[in-house]
Amino acid sequence: MGQLKEECGVFGIWNDPAAVEKTYFGIHSLQHRGQESAGIASTGGETINCFTGMGTVSRVFRPTRNVLPRLVNRCAIGHVRYSTAGSSNRDNAQPLLAEYSQGQVAVAHNGNLTNASLLRDEYEAYGSIFKSTNDTEIIVHLLAKNSHINKHDTIGHVLGHLHGAFSVLFLYPDRIEAARDPHGIRPLCIGKTANGAYCVASETCALDAIEAEFIRDVEPGEIITLSDRGLESRYYVEPGTVTPAHCIFEHVYFAKQNSLIFGENVYLARKKMGHQLAKEWPVEADVVTPIPDSGTAAAIGYAQESGIPFDMCFVRSHYVGRTFLSPTQELRDMAVKLKLSIIKEAVEGKRVVVVDDSIVRGTTTKGKIRSLREAGAKEIHMRISCPPLKYPCFYGVDFPTSEELVANRMTLEELRIFLDADSIGYISLDGLCKCVSKPADHYCTACWSGEYKVPTHQEMGKFSMERNQMNLFQDLEIENG
Repeated sequence: MGQLKEECGVFGIWNDPAAVEKTYFGIHSLQHRGQESAGIASTGGETINCFTGMGTVSRVFRPTRNVLPRLVNRCAIGHVRYSTAGSSNRDNAQPLLAEYSQGQVAVAHNGNLTNASLLRDEYEAYGSIFKSTNDTEIIVHLLAKNSHINKHDTIGHVLGHLHGAFSVLFLYPDRIEAARDPHGIRPLCIGKTANGAYCVASETCALDAIEAEFIRDVEPGEIITLSDRGLESRYYVEPGTVTPAHCIFEHVYFAKQNSLIFGENVYLARKKMGHQLAKEWPVEADVVTPIPDSGTAAAIGYAQESGIPFDMCFVRSHYVGRTFLSPTQELRDMAVKLKLSIIKEAVEGKRVVVVDDSIVRGTTTKGKIRSLREAGAKEIHMRISCPPLKYPCFYGVDFPTSEELVANRMTLEELRIFLDADSIGYISLDGLCKCVSKPADHYCTACWSGEYKVPTHQEMGKFSMERNQMNLFQDLEIENG
């Protein structure tokens, strides 16, 4: 229960004979962004075929199902998902395949729309029927409603009415359209294979998986088109008019360490966080150890800066499922111990610095410290490579409510006592921002600062109440004459 759920991952490739197979490997490399459901949609230029299922990529597309051979085409998009918006069921799996007046389209989306409830309520009030509970279906309804408006760029028109975070792919029989929200909250990059096929992905690790060359990021507010004409670009928001709000938590926790996110390597950024953490929270100790895997790079940085030896004191099992599914607390505690075992000989009688990326509810961290005590650790000093998590995320991360976030309920000393640690230290927000390359105001830090750069669900709800009888359809008709 103490862990954060990652968001989603998207991948797309145009005009490659092995497009479906490469999409499989692409989304498999993005599996860390979501293990709840997976799907691939493909086209050869006429119709779109799609298959989705619950579970990991290898489970959904296991050979016994014989699915991939039936999807083989030269163009495809794929998706892996966690339910940051919408319940956990197959209806919410993506890509979402739909048919409207302009033909077929498959949509894959990473992020969260803060005006989703407003849009859904208004469409349902006018008789629209929704099959799923996710944000992506709202985008499809917007496409269908506005297909007769601004036919030159219907997608740009639709995206201009969305609020929140979205890196989104649209697969048509003749092209892929890929876009980022104007603030560029979620990552999206462009690559090119050795045979000249263009591809797009949430992270560059997916490009590495298919041996594609990284070209550049899709810019905030940009739409790129992949088709038989190659790569084309346009903007639905004037470049430079919106300040970016990149999710810095991608660097702290979500992204894979070999990925380039927002222009820099995740591993190197995490090492810098460790160096900064050691400067801000030094301590005399015998060993520095990470909570694997996302705390490893920061722990290396902390050890290098402090001069304290680095060691792996935890052994992680990759065969234990999500511990919060266990029916009782006792079984959940057992599952946590199975997932992370202690090497007693590495900690017994030693002063241990434990580096982790974050503390959410605190219960899992408390269990880890208890295990270290039982293994004979003399002192335990917790060091966290991001500031205290105090506020929920509305942009595609499944954070608990503020009341459930332990750092929002306790002072630093109260948290230290609760965890039974000898000391605890978080990197400062200013210190964290020093570890990434772009200006501090180009990142979203809302989960730590409470300063939301994009209207939240609550603000959109207030906006909905203030509109009274005015509705979205009237707005669109007014805007478009």
